[in-house]
Amino acid sequence: MPRYALGLDYGTNSCRSLLVDLDTGEELGSTVFPYPSGTLGILTDPADPNVARQNPQDYLDGLVAIVRGALEQAREKRPGFSPADVIGIGVDTTGSTPIPVDASGTPLGLLPAFRDNPNAQVWLWKDHTAHAEAEAITAAAAAQRPHFLAKCGGIYSSEWWWSKIWRCAKVDPVVFAAAHSWVEHCDWLPAVLTGTTAPGVMARSICSAGHKAMFSEEWGGLPDKEFLASLDPALADLRDRLYDRAVTADTRAGGLTAEWADRLGLVEGTAVAVGAFDAHMGAVGAGVKKGTLTKILGTSTCDITVWPASEPLADVPGLCGIVPGSVLPGYHGIEAGQSAVGDIFLWFVHHLVPDRYGATADEKFQAMEAELARQKPGESGLLALDWNNGNRTILVDVRLTGLILGQTLHTQAHEIYRALIEATAFGALTIIRRMEEYGIAVEEVVNTGGLAVKNATLMQIYADILGRPLKVAASDQTCALGAALFGAAASGQIALADAQTAVCHTRERIYRPIPENQAVYARLYTLYRTLHDAFGTSGWTGRLDQVMKDLITIRQEQRRS
Repeated sequence: MPRYALGLDYGTNSCRSLLVDLDTGEELGSTVFPYPSGTLGILTDPADPNVARQNPQDYLDGLVAIVRGALEQAREKRPGFSPADVIGIGVDTTGSTPIPVDASGTPLGLLPAFRDNPNAQVWLWKDHTAHAEAEAITAAAAAQRPHFLAKCGGIYSSEWWWSKIWRCAKVDPVVFAAAHSWVEHCDWLPAVLTGTTAPGVMARSICSAGHKAMFSEEWGGLPDKEFLASLDPALADLRDRLYDRAVTADTRAGGLTAEWADRLGLVEGTAVAVGAFDAHMGAVGAGVKKGTLTKILGTSTCDITVWPASEPLADVPGLCGIVPGSVLPGYHGIEAGQSAVGDIFLWFVHHLVPDRYGATADEKFQAMEAELARQKPGESGLLALDWNNGNRTILVDVRLTGLILGQTLHTQAHEIYRALIEATAFGALTIIRRMEEYGIAVEEVVNTGGLAVKNATLMQIYADILGRPLKVAASDQTCALGAALFGAAASGQIALADAQTAVCHTRERIYRPIPENQAVYARLYTLYRTLHDAFGTSGWTGRLDQVMKDLITIRQEQRRS
């Protein structure tokens, strides 16, 4: 009998499905649904660039479209395909993406009274309005509960759960009072599918709880009421309406309800797994294991690796958390990332690249890649900082901004593009070095996402800077693939490790470091770290007066050679 699983991947601008054959790894159907609300699915505020919200109705409309679309494609590819052979459904989402809900688990944004209030909508991961709250949480935890911070890198982020909820309490007490509870997007969708949306019943993911909500079994779950009351008594009161248990994503959240089975074209009772974040499930879909770092290369990046729970592991400052079971059962999940990568390139091509490179964004990217592929490292004399959307790791500071250094009257757009690519790679190397400082080995990097597939020059630059072989996952949809594997595991019919072995592969081409490029990039990285520490840390005491001149020296050497 064939066995299929369905993965549902909810991203920043769209959601998509993936239907996979668990025995052959063949991908039989995948449909994308762009969120119709706002700008590219994001509700923004012209007066505050930090605002990023979403409409929960988009998630429900997309759910029907992407599942039915994948099933239809499967029928076309395999005439004998039957939805009865889909043994499990998994869901991944962005995070931290909390939703205010009423006592039934209905998002306030779906209720007529709040439909036009952005504070009642979904608070998307990239909403940075709560930077002041994050700083206050960090300060309070450092003084009262330093062990809370030790597990999430030492600094609490404005992208995370408590910051956003506290921000809502401050700016919109009416919405906060109307919210019986708050739920993560990755917990809400499985609850919808299984009819378990009541906040006290809904299964909660250890992935979201551990990485974003300071949840740990070491201190009894969520932060204690005394600590929360020191921030705001309203947060302490809310704690009783949240949760005290969180589970791994191979856990069965429940069975598909009759209503949703009918709407989606599936079978009632089909296993639905507990949800998790996209990058964490994407790492599973990319074949993550000890020694392998998976990079989800997209508008932002998320870096995920694992460490056996049976082996010692120190707390690592500046990372986004070390959480048992958040990626693979039996392993610590280790998360880091960069708040903008593809977003930086898109900003550049949409606003600053002249039309001589092409009429469309795609044409401009292709023309610039052709030009920069002929350049040597350091030849442009440029150096950039990759903080256009703040720094997620290792500085954890959303109030940092981008920088491009070394421009002259001869600087061209493709040279700046290369400098921006290099900056994101230097940021990635900074993350890897921090991991290595604390004993986490990174022997290879497996990449996934559109940038890894489409831009060979970018991948070679990354290999040269990171100094490691770079592989690319075979699937274009590793997040959805990982979600499908967890759905299969939740059915009890196949072990997660066996499913991973059967369907997770990498492409034939491997990008290997070029020694002469590595040598130049090592010099440039020293300058990058000078800028990184000078602009990003308070205790830096070095000098900047030689940075421009060193860039010129490297530029001249590369051009002469």
